[in-house]
Amino acid sequence: MANSAQAKKRARQAENNRQHNAAYRSMFRTSLKKVLAAIKSGDKDGAQGAFKQAISVIDKTANKGLIHQNKAARHKSRLNARIRAM
Repeated sequence: MANSAQAKKRARQAENNRQHNAAYRSMFRTSLKKVLAAIKSGDKDGAQGAFKQAISVIDKTANKGLIHQNKAARHKSRLNARIRAM
């Protein structure tokens, strides 16, 4: 366990960051699932609306460094391709 004041503070900060990152990661995954669910149900308008919201969440997640920019681009591209194929 941390002994110095600096190490204790870093441990607190690491825990706060972990919880914050977990919340963003959960939002990211949920937004992807909403788009995929709309695609699976055949609701093109719903899928496009969910996709628009998912783009915002994906970009925020990538800009915060939680996922790589290329992973964000890959997800957006694949979701968009699936919507266009409907």
